[in-house]
Amino acid sequence: MGYRIAIVGATGNVGREVLSILAERQFPVDEIVALASRRSQGTEVSFGDKTLKVKALDNHDFSKSDIAIMSAGGSLSTQWAPKIGKAGCVVIDNSSAFRYDPEVPLIVPEVNANAIEGFSKKNIIANPNCSTAQLVVALKPLHERAKIKRVVVATYQSVSGAGKEAMEELFNQTRAVFVADPVEAGKFTKRIAFNCIPHIDVFMDSGETKEEWKMVAETKRMLDPKIKLTATCVRVPVFVSHSEAVNIEFEDELSADEARSILRESPGCLVVDKREDGGYVTPYEAAGEDATYISRIRDDSTVENGLNMWVVSDNLRKGAALNTVQIAELLVNRGLLKQGLSAAPEMA
Repeated sequence: MGYRIAIVGATGNVGREVLSILAERQFPVDEIVALASRRSQGTEVSFGDKTLKVKALDNHDFSKSDIAIMSAGGSLSTQWAPKIGKAGCVVIDNSSAFRYDPEVPLIVPEVNANAIEGFSKKNIIANPNCSTAQLVVALKPLHERAKIKRVVVATYQSVSGAGKEAMEELFNQTRAVFVADPVEAGKFTKRIAFNCIPHIDVFMDSGETKEEWKMVAETKRMLDPKIKLTATCVRVPVFVSHSEAVNIEFEDELSADEARSILRESPGCLVVDKREDGGYVTPYEAAGEDATYISRIRDDSTVENGLNMWVVSDNLRKGAALNTVQIAELLVNRGLLKQGLSAAPEMA
């Protein structure tokens, strides 16, 4: 006996990745349903060696599912997640719709797994922003050892974080450059091919973009509200994997050598840090991998108790699909779902 899983947004980049990872990790599935909008009904998606035909979201009876993994955008999650939760199906949501709701756990299993205990208040669990997920996996073990005071992070984020249209735009613009065709911007505010854009999501009154604000708010919520963090988020012409240059200031002394040793033993982290040509990980190498890779670990001599490091991870996996599957595994492993039965929230 296994679980009944519904994948909402099954035709998108993240939805397809969720299906792939569920099969790879042999998640105990009794029944799996691929759901999307009516216009995608009948589209075929892969689940291991099986082919699923996508069904219409608004026709599905969620009382007959145990877990719904949603990767269809914030507006759809806002509309559907509360209904699905009330039907007794646990929602794991990839959008930003519920990340800042105090009654909805925001989870990275390597960082704050115990927070999952509060999921039954709304039957919804939020997945963090992709750039935050890989950052907190790297910060958590260092914070436990030396207590982080301040983080300065610059991101180099791939276009896949903005969806399939963004990936197509990078491809089409790159091709246009080589054949001397006009380069047209659509999804992005400026040309992305052979360029960098220091603008992800909308601008806020503070001058930050929403992406930068998310990193601050989510790190504080999952790791420690006392941590000061400032971010500059940049879109780069890379198809998959986000990279981050991270500067950390600690309360206690922590050498680069000790940090390297700690990270080598930490869940979800993989240290590749040789001080030689090619002794580090790039986004190309991280694509398709589960780990959060950490390279270029070194002391920062400009502040007391400071370190620099380079953090790279596949944003479609750890930043989204993998993390949601790990949350589902956490529900199962902690016995928070009854096998084959819907986990309805307790009524007050």
